[in-house]
Amino acid sequence: MACMKLGSKPEAFRREGNTWFCANGLPCDIVIECGELSFQLHKFPLLSRSGVLEKLIAEASNNDGQSCILRLHDIPGGAKVFELIAKFCYGIKIELTSLNVVSLRCAAEHLQMTEEHGEGNLIFQTENFLNEIFGNWADSVKVLDMCEEVLQYAEELHIVSRCIDSLAMKACADPSLFSLSASGRTSMHSPGGTVLWNGIGTAAKPKHVSEDWWYEDVSFLSFPIYKRLIFAIELRGMKPENIAGSLMLYATRYLPLSRYSNISENVNRVIPGSAISAPSEANQRVLLEEIVELLPNQKGVAPTKFLLGLLRTAMILHASPSCRENLEKRVGAQLDQATLDDLLIPNMGYSVETFHDIDCVQRILDHYMSVDHAAAGSSPCIVDESQLEGSPSLTPITMVAKLVDEYLAEVASDVNLKFPKFQALAAVIPDYARPLNDGLYRAIDIYLKSHPWLTDSEREQLCRIMNCQKLSLEACTHAAQNERLPLRLIVQVLFFEQLRLRTSIAGWFFVSDNLENSQNSHGNLSLHKHEGSSQENPTHDQAVKIDDMKARVSELEKECSSMKEEIQKLGKTRSSWNIFARKFGFGLKSEPSKSKAPPPPKPSTQAPPVNEQQDQNGEMAN
Repeated sequence: MACMKLGSKPEAFRREGNTWFCANGLPCDIVIECGELSFQLHKFPLLSRSGVLEKLIAEASNNDGQSCILRLHDIPGGAKVFELIAKFCYGIKIELTSLNVVSLRCAAEHLQMTEEHGEGNLIFQTENFLNEIFGNWADSVKVLDMCEEVLQYAEELHIVSRCIDSLAMKACADPSLFSLSASGRTSMHSPGGTVLWNGIGTAAKPKHVSEDWWYEDVSFLSFPIYKRLIFAIELRGMKPENIAGSLMLYATRYLPLSRYSNISENVNRVIPGSAISAPSEANQRVLLEEIVELLPNQKGVAPTKFLLGLLRTAMILHASPSCRENLEKRVGAQLDQATLDDLLIPNMGYSVETFHDIDCVQRILDHYMSVDHAAAGSSPCIVDESQLEGSPSLTPITMVAKLVDEYLAEVASDVNLKFPKFQALAAVIPDYARPLNDGLYRAIDIYLKSHPWLTDSEREQLCRIMNCQKLSLEACTHAAQNERLPLRLIVQVLFFEQLRLRTSIAGWFFVSDNLENSQNSHGNLSLHKHEGSSQENPTHDQAVKIDDMKARVSELEKECSSMKEEIQKLGKTRSSWNIFARKFGFGLKSEPSKSKAPPPPKPSTQAPPVNEQQDQNGEMAN
């Protein structure tokens, strides 16, 4: 910490109770009352340094020889600062530091301690010391913090603005050019000192300094001054990400952003590392609204988790509607970065119906969909099973769709969740955004189970949101046995799954036939060319591929047979289902797969199965 000693005489002041005496052997002829303390001093040292004291002493002096009494209750800094000023007037050594220079500078201005009343007077000395401090980051932060005690005087003398400009310049400049953190957290020197053998020392190697090195130091400032500093830093071109990072740390220090934080526990608590107490609930509300306004408007400068934490706290503190709307729009713009745990916002409304705030999530989702995050796509008529089981690219809209399905499944068990709200939330996501509908099916199934009183019409409306073509085989099997679903939906599931299986089988037979023809037409030539060679026969790989395809066809046949058995079991409870099973071809007898695969069919024998497949497809379409 920077310091400067003024004066040359040794200490000559002593205190007895609430009274200070100057022990120089001469009787005191003036008493100055300042706050609860009184100072018994001499007129000449005071009037020779201060224009105000000179005038007051002249007005209060009389010729009766009694001591005059002056009252200086309005002096900046109070009795503690006047004690230092009195010592300075007597030429006694005082120490200027970053913690007392602001009060001394303001008090010196108040008492008119200019060069007209002595060379090297207190105004001159404190101004020189302030100019030195403005070149140092750590001391400048302390000076700016101490301006709070005499803010009105410090503003008139432009100490606050000069200090803010100095800090803003340093925050935007290369941090290796000056001393950094007031707390020492980002010290650039290596630990352990720099002294080498034989008393020779070298400068320490500078460490890499991250862009957030200044966040913590300025977070201890009062918010009005901190806000002015942020404006100054922003005007100097600081990146929005760094502005948001500093605001995040400040908000974390003074606001209860924890998911389960209790407002009453945060009021009047002491901030770690600072003498400042946490603001009251009303002040926290104002602080949160101010921080939200200060956040840069660019997307992604603040994590979605932090924004949702602010939104949750805004609801707890009953922040203004405009503040909450601002946060909802920010979250909606980057909803693809959110997690389910962050989105589970407790309902803070006065008329609580559901445990979670469904309306808030609906508004966030509407904000997200209002922005053109992805181009609309179309779903194919028939989706192959391999497409469903694959890993589709996670575009932002796909990630949001997955998040919404997880959220729907989480809140679906709430018996107070009304059908229109659940339906509206599920229908916001377009069909193209869901490559797989298993998550949506699970959420709908949970909702139907928790709300057995829904009418058949409501069940039909809810299930129309789901695309049966995009259900996996496991989901289709479950849906075929789910008595909570409308019968019409079960029919659609059976139809599309049967059509998907038949399409897959036809495709495998087509590929197998082409490979077989290729093997027959080029097999003799390949054998002739590689006869007597140590290399492997290229037809061997083709044969292996054909065997794999045959095995796959066999697996599909088994899956189809399994579905027949499941539907036949269900037919015992629902006799009408047997009609649909026979109509879709499940009643047809098929030979079980043999252990040894039959030889691949020739081109001339391939046509009948395909025609038969086409006839069956035509029957399902009718």
